[in-house]
Amino acid sequence: MAFGKIGQTLSALEIFDLVREDLEKVEREIGLESVASVEAINYINQYLQAGGGKRLRPILVLLSGRMLGDVNPMVIRMAAVVEMIHTATLVHDDVIDLAKTRRGRPSINVVWGNHTSVLAGDWLYMQAFQVAVRERNFPTLDLLISLTQMMVEGELLQLERIGKIAISEADYFELIDRKTASLFSACARLGAISAGAGEAIETQLADYAWNLGIAFQLVDDILDFTSREKILGKPVGNDLREGKVTLPLIYALELADSEERKLVETVLTDGNYDQVPFSKILNILHRHHGIERAQERAQAFTEKARAIIGEFPASPYQRALAAVTDLVTGRDH
Repeated sequence: MAFGKIGQTLSALEIFDLVREDLEKVEREIGLESVASVEAINYINQYLQAGGGKRLRPILVLLSGRMLGDVNPMVIRMAAVVEMIHTATLVHDDVIDLAKTRRGRPSINVVWGNHTSVLAGDWLYMQAFQVAVRERNFPTLDLLISLTQMMVEGELLQLERIGKIAISEADYFELIDRKTASLFSACARLGAISAGAGEAIETQLADYAWNLGIAFQLVDDILDFTSREKILGKPVGNDLREGKVTLPLIYALELADSEERKLVETVLTDGNYDQVPFSKILNILHRHHGIERAQERAQAFTEKARAIIGEFPASPYQRALAAVTDLVTGRDH
């Protein structure tokens, strides 16, 4: 459960301890709900569960629910639902991106092929909704349907922009709002709905998690340039290789000359670093302070999230949600 550096790991473990028993129930729920009548899906689901992950999204549901009241079966189920939806998006993303690894292991599409992987992702989506439907809670279903539409729209927007160098800051934020922040926001909102909180509290928590989600994605895109493959669990420089221009590069390109832009365009066109080494792209980023500017933006969203959660009454769970903001910004993978 290491979110980041050693000094932060203790805080991460303290947060984890607050919801440890709840998270174990969530894992059991996911295991039970991931059993299918088709063996291929069972094998894939077992492989996905064994791959681990931070479980940050279900933890957000649990902490939000705990902060507002006792955890009930609905909170546990909603935490399982968001993790299943998140996992389904990762499976589909890897197919679309032709990814080779995920969390340091061969990705599902490499092991089982694209056709089977797409169908397994579809099955996970539908199974997540089946679990949610059992609650007979229309606000929850409305939220999950809107969320899924937002995430699909984000994927379509990303596909439209693959390989294009002329991506603006506004384009970028529109994309990560749909692909990442919307899910974080939904997690906190689901925790609030499950705890029976009012609409004002629900909206406030959703705003906290939306800012957290934006910061999370910004850090993710920064780490794609600055981390190491062994730590990140996938190749560094992967976004640009896949044709994605993210915020650090957007900022650097604002000041780049024609030769530097040509280097970036070559990688976008080739889909590899054979002609233009990754180190040259990194030099462009450092020369024009793209990484530093993106880090500043991530910090601003983190501080906004911290300010919002600071308005809630103090409790172990409120403090944990505040601490999550630091973990997101300070992580190394």
